[in-house]
Amino acid sequence: MDAEYFLSVGREAIWVLALASAPIVIPALLAGLILGMVQAATSIQEQTLTFVPKLIVTGFSLVIFGGMIIGLLGDFTTSIFERIPEIVR
Repeated sequence: MDAEYFLSVGREAIWVLALASAPIVIPALLAGLILGMVQAATSIQEQTLTFVPKLIVTGFSLVIFGGMIIGLLGDFTTSIFERIPEIVR
């Protein structure tokens, strides 16, 4: 085993992490940005006003993209387990 093998596994893990978290984080970020702009324009500084819509957007994103995320993580886990014999050599 050389360092390149472990670097490639780490690189793939970071890429899978980015692909799995982006469908949840990006809509929540956009909802927070839009609500923050509305709050700034209307001078309403209520903290709970931003929490509930972001929670709803996050839940909706999980419903839509949850299957894709589980499939992505399952494929990555399967590929890691298939690589175990290569490590033993």
